[in-house]
Amino acid sequence: MTRSARRTRRTSQLAGAGVAALLALSACSSADSGSDAGPGSDTGSGGSNKVSGTVNVFAAASLTESFTELGKTFEKEHPGTKVVFNFGGSDSLAAGITSGAPADVFASASPKTMKVVTDADAAAGTPATFVRNRLEIATLPGNPDGVSSLKDLTGDDLKVVLCDKTVPCGAAAQKALTAADLELTPVSYEEDVKSALNKVVLKEADAAVVYRTDVQAAGDKVEGVEFPESAQAVNDYPITLLKDAPNSAAGKAFMELVRSAEGQKALTGAGFTAP
Repeated sequence: MTRSARRTRRTSQLAGAGVAALLALSACSSADSGSDAGPGSDTGSGGSNKVSGTVNVFAAASLTESFTELGKTFEKEHPGTKVVFNFGGSDSLAAGITSGAPADVFASASPKTMKVVTDADAAAGTPATFVRNRLEIATLPGNPDGVSSLKDLTGDDLKVVLCDKTVPCGAAAQKALTAADLELTPVSYEEDVKSALNKVVLKEADAAVVYRTDVQAAGDKVEGVEFPESAQAVNDYPITLLKDAPNSAAGKAFMELVRSAEGQKALTGAGFTAP
């Protein structure tokens, strides 16, 4: 089954950072800490208890557009706060956290990468799934190669890129290929979903297997093609407060916004589905 979907939202190009870069960036952004808000007491939608300072959020690259929007909402609802995001491949973000990068919240694109953090005893409490996402094929505008299925990507005449197998979008793509009993040799493996999508946007590749949220965010820079095997590789996105959070009060308030009706509306509007 295929469906072309031209979307209107602009894409954001933010590549995943290595562990050293994460440590450096986070160290700069975590100087401000929370004030006197009680744990979990702020509603994230104009709650009565005040939070302040910087909240550092490590989030999967596919959350770039929706979390950036929610960050602006959070700052408006909580004057005196600033949300600083580190977007990237979930595996790199998890490695940064377990290596000591100061962060308040971690939102991963898969339970597997979240497990890296929980196994290191770096999470405060049990991570909770807040959205789900599924794959889509991003082609050049107008789909000039007539891609209509995952099998079409196996042709020798197409330049196809995938996310690296270590990141959630790459692992999901491998699940879908296995479900379709297909083998695909891409021209490159990219460090996160935004990097894979960008290859198509820049016309350096003919197609990429990415999340449908990223196709939607790219607007008319790409065209989306659905494929049935994506149902076999739906990704759950868990979120957690981190045990050594420099600003746990603000981190909890941000998580509450994400899980609120307001937050879910922003996320589903970006193409995610509710858990």
